[in-house]
Amino acid sequence: MTDLERFFRQIVRNLAATDPARLHQPLPLADIREHIVPYRTNRRALELESSEDYELVLMRLCAGEGGFARTEPDEVRAEFEAELRNSYPDLGLMHRHENAALSLETKAVARSLDPRPALAFAPPELVQLREDEMPVPSLPEFPSIELRETPARRTPAEQKGGAARCSHCKGALPGGRTVNFCPHCGRSQVLTRCPVCESEIEAGWRHCVSCGYLIGGG
Repeated sequence: MTDLERFFRQIVRNLAATDPARLHQPLPLADIREHIVPYRTNRRALELESSEDYELVLMRLCAGEGGFARTEPDEVRAEFEAELRNSYPDLGLMHRHENAALSLETKAVARSLDPRPALAFAPPELVQLREDEMPVPSLPEFPSIELRETPARRTPAEQKGGAARCSHCKGALPGGRTVNFCPHCGRSQVLTRCPVCESEIEAGWRHCVSCGYLIGGG
């Protein structure tokens, strides 16, 4: 893993632990340096020897290297990119543009939060493979055992003799049948998937528990 990948991952991890919604919001450059990933408290995780190394990696991230993030306004990003072409970049540029905003790329955030660490920074073509296409290691053969059938998962209306209520409007749901949508408010009563990381989202949730995505956009 490169210094740039490690820096991006640390931003994602720190935000996921403190305020997941900010993973999808513009982040002021000064906030990243002073509060989200300050050098003094993240030095060991970043594996950087000096504050100068820290500033240089952050400038590379702000310049768009690796496609992990985009900087606004774009002219500031271009200025960072041009400065990095110098043999000795002027790191003071980071302080002069501390009000610039950095937006993390959604797909890169999802990969960084993937519970399979080997795929965190894998090539996109590998990450996009369906689960049934992923290589499966061979396992030793064991004697066959009899498996008991697992009862099918029931919707809320099939539980407790039809006494379930809508998780959104709390209206009573009809019993004796499968209920996919509430007859009162029309909201779905079954699981959906996060549009970012495809984790399961239960009815009534406002954020994805895997990547923090705001369900419904507000």
